[in-house]
Amino acid sequence: MNKIVLSTLLAALLAGAGTAASARDIVMGLIPAENNEEMVKTFEPMRAYLEQKLGQKVKVFTATDYTGVIEGMKKKRVDIAWFGPLSYYLAEMEAGAEAFAVGIREGSNSHTYKSILVAPCNSGVRSIKDLKGKSVAFVDPASTSGGLMPSYMVKQETGLMPQEYFGKFSYAGSHDATELAVKNKTVDAAADNDITYENMIDKGLITRQTNCIIAESNPLPGSPLVYRGDLPAETKKAIQEAILNAHNEIKVTGYGKISRYVAVGPRDYQVVRDMVKELGLKKEQLK
Repeated sequence: MNKIVLSTLLAALLAGAGTAASARDIVMGLIPAENNEEMVKTFEPMRAYLEQKLGQKVKVFTATDYTGVIEGMKKKRVDIAWFGPLSYYLAEMEAGAEAFAVGIREGSNSHTYKSILVAPCNSGVRSIKDLKGKSVAFVDPASTSGGLMPSYMVKQETGLMPQEYFGKFSYAGSHDATELAVKNKTVDAAADNDITYENMIDKGLITRQTNCIIAESNPLPGSPLVYRGDLPAETKKAIQEAILNAHNEIKVTGYGKISRYVAVGPRDYQVVRDMVKELGLKKEQLK
């Protein structure tokens, strides 16, 4: 009799646990491309839309650096995240992240963007070769356009890594911080991407007369939306379908001006893996 009672209680507990897990809040992580308050505001329409479509509470998680969002996904505290291509690569290795969608930029059919190097317009700096021994800020080791790609550009141009070529090398932590450092002339140049650059011009935070582009990269695959690989298949399907159809119901938002989202997969980001390999970077150097 005791065994029957125990079995019944165990079954009830397991059923309750399953219900709690399925009803748990969905947590959406945002990397620090801009200041956290602005990002939360930008992504609010998508958060509210997902909450409605999934029938579950959707919360936003922000961190002070890229590693914080990756760690959140690794510890199963973050379910969905907007990553840059390189931070996605790291999340893929450390947290089993899977890319499933990417935004198409308004006015084009492309999801690509570019890394840029920016300098004060009146500084006389016109190219990467002018930066030897200078003070330069990148964004974050885990940033594609603000870390990996500009490192690749410097290595291709000079044969040296940024730490060897520049006189003073630092990380500002976010894309808007690097642009403001250029505007305020606290550095001789900085890395950014063309999305943040245009956004900040639109907001009047910088101008084309204060911050001049001195180098730009080849196109990079856009910042992907990812989810944890160990989420239930039906949950992943519901998330992807909601994102891919969002433009039919709301004005979609994302990094930059987005018109809609399209499906992508891990193979679309092979160029990032290739750059990491070519530069000989270890995982610990990307954090």
